[in-house]
Amino acid sequence: MLKSEFMLCSAVVCFWASNLFSQFPSAEKLIAEQQNALAPLKKMDGKWRGTAWTIRPDGKKIEMVQTERVGSMLEGAAKAVEGRAYDEDGKIVFNAFAMITYDPMSKKITMRSTAQGRVGEFEIKLTKTGFTWEIPAGPATIRYVAEITEGKWTEYGERLIPDQKPFRFMEMNLRRIGDTDWPSAGAVQPEEKK
Repeated sequence: MLKSEFMLCSAVVCFWASNLFSQFPSAEKLIAEQQNALAPLKKMDGKWRGTAWTIRPDGKKIEMVQTERVGSMLEGAAKAVEGRAYDEDGKIVFNAFAMITYDPMSKKITMRSTAQGRVGEFEIKLTKTGFTWEIPAGPATIRYVAEITEGKWTEYGERLIPDQKPFRFMEMNLRRIGDTDWPSAGAVQPEEKK
């Protein structure tokens, strides 16, 4: 290959590569899109406490004290959520952790959660006052509906089976009790402070 042909080929490859990469959005643009998509959930941030109940598979209704702590990460581009439920003796009877994120490529908000030994990823759909999410469960669908307004967070779960009335198996009613710097506080710094 002659030097001039090599130079021409190199120029074409460089032009093609720069043109290809210029079509991808910048990290700044993607992060801004994530922050904007999750902005309606900012009202979740803080510490919450209240009551909850659930109906176990044996039909027994259990009442609990429910707490949630929610905080933003990555300057609002992700959200961390931890829920705990306590029995009347103060023992933890339920503990869940989730990360809520927005994918600019799929245009979906998802929650990746772990609870009770199970892990799953579920799409969150925003509503005027909160959000909903669903879990496929064989012929049934488990649907959660949350409403967060004026320092109150109510949420219920129901089992949906075709041709049957929805069965509500859990409900929580929380009040916002304060701010939290969790989980962003305490990050490892580049240097140890003296």
